[in-house]
Amino acid sequence: MLAPFLSEHLIEAGCDEAGRGCLAGPVFAAAVILPKDFTHPLLNDSKQLSKKKRYAAREIVEKEALAWAVAQVDPAEIDEINILRASFLAMHRALDQLKIRPEQLLIDGNRFHPYREIPHHTIIKGDGKYLSIAAASILAKTYRDDYMLRIHEDFPHYRWDSNKGYPAKIHRAAIAEHGPSPYHRMSFRLLPDSSQGSLF
Repeated sequence: MLAPFLSEHLIEAGCDEAGRGCLAGPVFAAAVILPKDFTHPLLNDSKQLSKKKRYAAREIVEKEALAWAVAQVDPAEIDEINILRASFLAMHRALDQLKIRPEQLLIDGNRFHPYREIPHHTIIKGDGKYLSIAAASILAKTYRDDYMLRIHEDFPHYRWDSNKGYPAKIHRAAIAEHGPSPYHRMSFRLLPDSSQGSLF
């Protein structure tokens, strides 16, 4: 069972990102504030849920959360500030949109840039430990997947409908054949070193 909160008497927002390891597309992040008594058997780390269950869990989160928000940082920004900072920025942007101000933040991972002097706790594999982080994980993942499906329609040869921008063999083969798209992160190693130079 995932823990419902870290501190019972503080308003907590869980935060997580999706797409940090991708070659293409934005990095997405979500922030979620759940009721202290929230429970649901479906809610878990989004990586452990099937696609159908993830989207069902998203509906539950959006309906039951006290506040939630999703934000993104696009490839050009990622290239400018690096993916780690972009991940933090996406979380900050999601937190900016919350209609309730949290008193404490639960962050998936081991690092974070402080947000508005609100105390935060970084929790490794937090999406498998706390409900609010799991909820944020589900929102970030599903909203990013939806985005990648939309841009797949304009660039079908990269097969973002299946790989969602991650470095799958078919994705890298398409980059080698067609070159990068406007959605690719040019600061990333899109191809193995021996062929990377041909992209620039």
